[in-house]
Order: sequence, then structure tokens, then C-alpha cells
Amino acid sequence: MGALGRLIRTTAFKLSLVYLVVFSGLTLFLTAYIANNTADLLDSQINDTIQSEINSLSDQYERGGLRQLVSAVDLRSRRPGASLYLVADSSGRTVVGNVADPPLSLLGLSDGAATTVSYQRLDGETSRRYDAVVRVFALPGGFKLLVGRDIGEISQLRSLIFDASRYAIIVMVLTGFVSWFFVGRSVLKRVENMAETSRRLMSGDLTHRLTVKGSHDEFDNLALSLNEMLDRIEALMTGLREVSDNIAHDLKTPLNRLRGRLEETLRRGGPVEDYREAITSAMEEADNLIHIFDALLKIARMEAGSSGDSFEALDAAGILDEIVELYEPVVEDAGGRLTLETARPLPLKGNRTLLSQALSNLIDNAIKYGQPEGGGLSIALTGTVEDGEVCLSVADAGPGIPEADRQKALSRFGRLDAARSRQGSGLGLSLVAAVARLHGGRFMLGDAGPGLRASLHLPRV
Repeated sequence: MGALGRLIRTTAFKLSLVYLVVFSGLTLFLTAYIANNTADLLDSQINDTIQSEINSLSDQYERGGLRQLVSAVDLRSRRPGASLYLVADSSGRTVVGNVADPPLSLLGLSDGAATTVSYQRLDGETSRRYDAVVRVFALPGGFKLLVGRDIGEISQLRSLIFDASRYAIIVMVLTGFVSWFFVGRSVLKRVENMAETSRRLMSGDLTHRLTVKGSHDEFDNLALSLNEMLDRIEALMTGLREVSDNIAHDLKTPLNRLRGRLEETLRRGGPVEDYREAITSAMEEADNLIHIFDALLKIARMEAGSSGDSFEALDAAGILDEIVELYEPVVEDAGGRLTLETARPLPLKGNRTLLSQALSNLIDNAIKYGQPEGGGLSIALTGTVEDGEVCLSVADAGPGIPEADRQKALSRFGRLDAARSRQGSGLGLSLVAAVARLHGGRFMLGDAGPGLRASLHLPRV
């Protein structure tokens, strides 16, 4: 009973009920309309047939009088058919015809008026009566002429039409019930699957997904969309856990170092200059922590797609020119050389500030870690169009990053062993990857032969 109650409360049941009522009403309307119009047509044909018979018998009467009329009626009465004929004398006795024992009331009808009456057939069962439309005319000498047409066919036709409509409604009700039962169960099963998945997700199991049957119906489309949303939510939650873990591990050291320095200064005492130096060092450490938190917040916002930065149509070649103008003196001061090779234009839709920051991070990394052994620093900045994408890349001639460690280098606080001795937070490449994803592109690390090539692949417009 519980399962039946759930089925009755489903939208499928309500829609099936509405459709059933609408189609049943439409069927009844069409049946009544067809039956009435068919009956009117048959009535018209019967009246025309009776009038034709009357005209024919009138001609017989005018040519040969009563004798020829009786002869014509006798001949027609013997033919099989639905027409009725009767000639009776003044006392109501049948002279000739195919109507058995006509009542006097039947012969007393108004002259020429069409009337529906009940009668007995001369060659039929005496206990059974039939309906007919008749017209009665008075003849000289008190004789009466009756001409009519049996209307049993009309009644049978109406009965047949209404029986067909009744059976059609019964079939529709049964078909609707069966369809509702199976469709309702199928829909209810899909909805219960979604509800069960929702409960698992609310319990913390973000790995569970909605079932996709492959029927490509609206439930499959909804399940695919929700699964994509759940994949995104799971990725964000995983990123949040990683950020929390990284903050707990990687920021613990600078905070402990900051506290240790202040505690050592307070314990040791000394002149004012010692305190001033400790405070200055603490402020620098705090600024570094604030910078790390700002970078984490920006990455989180970009990965959530809500960085707050507006996009506009721009030429990436102009951004490369600005980066070269800004960093060329810095690279030269480090004893290196910065080159630019780009196609023009490089049209894309994006945020100039974020793209500039991403390229700046790549060049900063190249300056820090791209110094080759025994050679001068060389950084190449390029911009090309490849397969409908704008590719912005920074390449150096340094030791590079082994392929097995490249994914780790892209993670938050992901610092390789060779970089741990240098100042940095391990968020630079993670920020670049977040900028690429925000623009609908991708960030890749590759081999520059020798050195590292860091490439931004962004959609071209």
C-alpha cells in the first residue's frame, strides 16, 4: 500500500489522470457528434425515400385509380427491404401490404404527417415490434394508404457507435492505468535513485554519482548535468582540504620561526636596536604570510569561477610587449637575456591583469630557477596560434623539471627539493594554472631542450 500511495502521488499519475479525462471527454464528444450527424443524415435519407415512394404511388393512382394502386402496393410489399406499405379499407382491415394488424390509431393519423410508430411485420415474429417512420393518406371511398420506412437500422447504428465509444473508453482507461503503473514506477525509481544519491552526498560521500542509463532522456540529461556539478564540487572540496593541509604544514614553520625570534628577543633582552631588528624581521615574515594568504585566496576564487575580474577582448601580443619592457632590465641585471618572438595579432577574451600576473610569475620562476650551469641566463618569451588556441610560453635553458615532478610543481605549496633553499611559497605555478582554467584554457609544463617550457593555452576568438 505504501508503494501504491507513492505511485499515486507522483506527477506521472496526475498527468495520466488529466490526459485520461481529457481524451475520454473528447471521445464522448466525437462519438455523440458523429452519432447525431449520422442519424440526421439517415433521417433525411428516409424522408427522401418515403417521399419518392409516395410520388411513385401517386403516379400509379392517377393512371389507374385504386385498382392499379393496390396492384403496385402488393408488388412492392413482396420485395425484401425496409419499406412499409399498407392499403386498408374504411373499417381498418388490410387490403394489401406488409404490416400486420395495424391499429386504428395508426390509420387515424393526420393526412400526410410523418410520424414515428411501432408496428408488427407481416412476415416476422408476431410478438416483436419494430419502429418506423410512416405517412398516411386518405383515398376516395374511405381507403387509407400508409407508406413508411423501418428505422431499426438507425437505432442499431447509434447503439453500435455508443458501444464502440464505451469500449474505446474502457480500453483507454486500462491502457492509461497500465502505462501510468509502469511509467510511474520507472520515474519513481529514477527519482528515488536521485534522492538516495543526495542523502549519500549529504552524509559526506562526494564520490557517489547519479545513475545514467544511456537513454538520453531528460533524466539522463539532468543526471549528467548534476554529475558534472558534483565533479566540480568534489574538486573544490578536495582543493579546500589540500589548502587546509598545506596551510597547517607549510605555514606552521614560518609562524613558529616568527614566534621563536620574538620569544628569543624577549628572553634575551638587550638594547632597543635588538628589539627594533626583531620587530622588523617579524614584520617581513608577516608580510610574507599575508602575501601567501592573498595568493591562496585569489587561487580559490579563480578556481570557483568568481574572481570578480571582468573579461574583455584583447590582443595578447600587447601584453607580451609590456612584460618584455618591464622585465628586460631585470633579466639583464641578472646577467641574462630576454627575447620575444610572437605572431600578431593574438586575439583572445580575458583579463589583462591576471594574464600579466601569470606571465610575470613564469618569468620570475625562470629568473630564480632557470640559470644554466656554467652559462648565462636566457629566457625566451613566445606567442603563437596553434589549433585555434593562443599559446603564450616562457622557456629557459636551466635544469628544468623532471616529468615525474611536474604535476607536483603545479600543486599548492608544491616545491621541489632543489627550490626549498630559495625564498618562495610554492604558489606561483598554482596561480598560473588557476588563471588558465579561469580563461577556459590549460597550463602545461614541457621540455625546452634544455630547460623548462611553461605554456598557457587559451581559446582564440
